[in-house]
Amino acid sequence: MVSEGAAVRGTRTDRAEIALETLTGDPGAPDRLRRVLEQALVFAGAAFAGAYAPGDDGTVLRLAESAGLPRTLYGLRDAYPAVGRSPAAEAYGTGRPVLLGPDELADCPEARRTPSQEFWLAVVPLPGGTGLLVAVSERDDGFGPEDRACLDLVAGAVALPAPLPSATDTGELPADAFSLAMDTGRIAVGDGILDLFRMGRDEFDGKVETLLGRTVPEDLPALMSVVEADHMSIGDRELEFRILQPSGPPKWLRLRGRLVPGGEGRPARLAGTVADASTLRSDVTDVARVQQLAAALATAGTVKDVSQAVVTALRAPLKADRIALAELENERLVVIVLDPPDAECWPELWRREWRTEWPDAPVRAMPTLATALREGRAQIWPAGAALEPALAEVGPGGLAILPLPAGGRMAGACLIGWDSPHDFGPDERALLTASAGLAGEALMRAHSFDAEHELVGMLQRALLPRRLPDLPGGEAVARYLPTTVGLEVGGDWYDVIPLTDNHVALVIGDVQGHNASAAALMGQMRTALRAYAAEGHTPDVVVSHANRLLLDMESDLFATCCYVDVDMEDGTAWCVRAGHLPPVLRHPDGATLITETEGGPPLGVLGQTEFPMTQLSLRPGTVLALTTDGMVESPDADIDDGMERFARDLAGTDPAQLGLAADALLGNAHRADDVALLLMRYDGMAVRPLRESWTVWRVPEAARHARRFSRRVLRSWGVTDESMDTALLVVSELVTNALIHTDGPVRLDLTLVDHRLRIAVADASPRSPVKPTNIGWEATGGRGILLVEAMAVAWGTVPASGGKQVWADLVLED
Repeated sequence: MVSEGAAVRGTRTDRAEIALETLTGDPGAPDRLRRVLEQALVFAGAAFAGAYAPGDDGTVLRLAESAGLPRTLYGLRDAYPAVGRSPAAEAYGTGRPVLLGPDELADCPEARRTPSQEFWLAVVPLPGGTGLLVAVSERDDGFGPEDRACLDLVAGAVALPAPLPSATDTGELPADAFSLAMDTGRIAVGDGILDLFRMGRDEFDGKVETLLGRTVPEDLPALMSVVEADHMSIGDRELEFRILQPSGPPKWLRLRGRLVPGGEGRPARLAGTVADASTLRSDVTDVARVQQLAAALATAGTVKDVSQAVVTALRAPLKADRIALAELENERLVVIVLDPPDAECWPELWRREWRTEWPDAPVRAMPTLATALREGRAQIWPAGAALEPALAEVGPGGLAILPLPAGGRMAGACLIGWDSPHDFGPDERALLTASAGLAGEALMRAHSFDAEHELVGMLQRALLPRRLPDLPGGEAVARYLPTTVGLEVGGDWYDVIPLTDNHVALVIGDVQGHNASAAALMGQMRTALRAYAAEGHTPDVVVSHANRLLLDMESDLFATCCYVDVDMEDGTAWCVRAGHLPPVLRHPDGATLITETEGGPPLGVLGQTEFPMTQLSLRPGTVLALTTDGMVESPDADIDDGMERFARDLAGTDPAQLGLAADALLGNAHRADDVALLLMRYDGMAVRPLRESWTVWRVPEAARHARRFSRRVLRSWGVTDESMDTALLVVSELVTNALIHTDGPVRLDLTLVDHRLRIAVADASPRSPVKPTNIGWEATGGRGILLVEAMAVAWGTVPASGGKQVWADLVLED
């Protein structure tokens, strides 16, 4: 199939804008947010991108969606306090982007950093204060100006819950919402709030004092501490108060609000809701809370998810002042959630043991806690109980310690503390006991889940090439995008393998499945193909060996593969397919061709099978494209239609900007699977090597014949007599060494490129020559390799068709 297309023009920012406009055309698409975040990977070079949105109460910014590698690789949390010292809180509070490099991350106590990986972190506020875009770059230079421009575009396209209303949005507020301007005291309220205060819209003058005048006098100081800016820090507040009624007792109302900082020229404002407190209490029983916790834990995948679900289920209903959840590891209490998160809210021991983000407190320093964990049942102490300071300061008004049992052992503990004296009723004790059992089992499951996905994330990073090699007469780029927001590892892989004589092997493949087994098998197949290729086998033999290896491994999985051996000198290529998609060529005139190449079955299916080779011809300027089925396959389209669309998209790219072309192709992919993409532009070598070969016969005069052949060739190439003497000495030593120490055929190869002469001797023995460490005066041999090393600028040995090739490079004089 041939299609015509013009090169896509414009900057990367222009391309990102076009791609985002296309994605935002369907606001109701179920995967719209994830697809938008993927554009940060494509156009800004991010390794991870995530969108964080305020929770229901506004105190926490929670991860709504992400794309790319697992966030755990970079120590990113699934939730951040909206106020604090973290980069997320800073960007959310100020409305300005935050960009941190590796050194700044190392010095930032609220920004976790994996010790084995350096990266850059960008936190970009979303429009209207609706959340944050968090992105990670592993590149040495981080996010450049154009990368940041692309991140701004992605942030503008992210659709999260609408921002809290401003004080001027009268008539637009929900019935139970309000917005108070802190500088003027003007307040906008919904109709539902006016109904609670028994006030008509025409009676209300927009002043907060009008509403405060109807509250019970005893509750007025508490309300004033909320509505006066001087007494309220940025963050969320919850308060119950009473208002007077024309008849009967006062009515209890509950206010929930968040102080939102003002930007340039805009005042700070308090926004939130007011509701009837009796209505909120009536249908929430302890049984309902346990059911809600069980439902939340059933869907909690990670340890942080479990911890946050427990905090949400217990702290507010119990009116606790602090709550901590910790895992028990080797007699140490490894705390995973502290609420509130500020170190100053916790006892001195915990502050002394504070490490990086969370404390790591020894159980032996708290005997009461150790006893509770050993007995395995909930322990409750009222106000004033005699406890060690490390626990007494957690709950001076009352403390509950909940051991978290799971699988016959203690998974951890939950500590709940109150500052004011707290009475523990029977129902509350039952709630704590039931919650502890649910949380322990969920914590154990989540710990296994985190460990598995940390492993597969490490496999993903380790098994794919970190960078591609420089090619003689060409350029190669590759891209990979996972399908499951980085939580699972697919079996897609790619590789670029430099071979001898200016050949290069381009490989792309896909192992069945999305799990650790598929990732491990992918790594084994990539390593095997690289090893077989380095041995000098032809493409069909390389793929046949990989097929036999997979069968011998007795795996239940199979793999597809496309292997292309390209001669960078003359532009010829040999292609072998094993159940994989064919290569697509983009010719210099912009026309594209889906190559008609023969193919064999997938690897690991049949033992007795052939993998035919198909020859391809590349002209300078031709782009060879290899991809996996995730690029072209979708539930609503045939794979052939997907290949034609891929060819059309390839025709519209600019081959001079191969990286941008790869980004554009990924941006247009309609996929429901992992995507691997490998592009190689063939330019042709500016200087063609000169080559000659000689079969060395095993006769007494073999070395002399080899020198005579070499002298004749080097003279025809214009090599000077001074350089020729050195070359003939190296030829003599290498040929003699092969004849003495090996059996079978011996071949001498001479290659000249830009005054650099390579002398290579191939033999049938796989054993490499060994350089002697010490030679005595009486020794009759062993000096040959030392002479070669002294004369050559470099020398070495490589496998070659079951044997080896020993080579030495000389720089010739003009």
